[in-house]
Amino acid sequence: MTYHSRRYGSGPRQVLAIHCTLAHSGAWRGMADAMGEGLTINAYDMPSHGKSPDWNGEGDLHDLVTAWGHDMLSEPMDVIGHSFGATVALRLAAEAPERVRSLTLIEPVAFAFVATDDPGKVEEYRLRNLDFDAAMKAGEKMEAARAFNRGWGNGTPWDEIPEQTRQYMADRIHFVAGSSPAVQRDSIGLLEPGVLDVIKCPVLLMEGDGSDGTIPAANTAIARRVPQAQRVVLEGAGHMAPITDPERVAAEVRRFLDAV
Repeated sequence: MTYHSRRYGSGPRQVLAIHCTLAHSGAWRGMADAMGEGLTINAYDMPSHGKSPDWNGEGDLHDLVTAWGHDMLSEPMDVIGHSFGATVALRLAAEAPERVRSLTLIEPVAFAFVATDDPGKVEEYRLRNLDFDAAMKAGEKMEAARAFNRGWGNGTPWDEIPEQTRQYMADRIHFVAGSSPAVQRDSIGLLEPGVLDVIKCPVLLMEGDGSDGTIPAANTAIARRVPQAQRVVLEGAGHMAPITDPERVAAEVRRFLDAV
């Protein structure tokens, strides 16, 4: 399956950026513009996103997205992931540590880590999202997208989002269910003993202080397993910080990369 990718910049230092669910590689443009010179940011559209082909529902979705990441990771690179993309970035670092120069995880939705270390947070999340589960079960994609956006969007009221964007989200909402085995139940085995021990590169964990409570719990759980990780909390930012606050996110990431 052929995927779509794009590049920002033309510097010698290579960066791989993996976007969040219901976005696409273009979501990195603002942050890439703010990162400054010396970098080439390589980004790809996940299945059913942007200009990449649709996921047909066969096989493991996380495996497919990760395989595309491995294909892009042709040399030692700084890897950045946002949300679901952060879980892919973490997996890439565990599977190919020799090709990951540094690792930046922005708002990782590592629910399986939280379920292991702080299960009460996952139960709180489940109760907050009963309407999403009901809409998905009923096949009401638009209503499911509305519920998903409430917790994981950029704060724009649903009715103020352009109709084309709402439809884009509804058409891809099945991706959330497809990612569930990896994100919620660790079907990819990142929690297995020793799997993350191979990650020796510098690691940056980032979250907004306005994010869902599962995110700080996820970063705490990851930091417990990757002890060299640094942590940054962006005041006033939410889950979509790379899009809503690209300059501030870029400043923190650039500071981190310059120190690597």
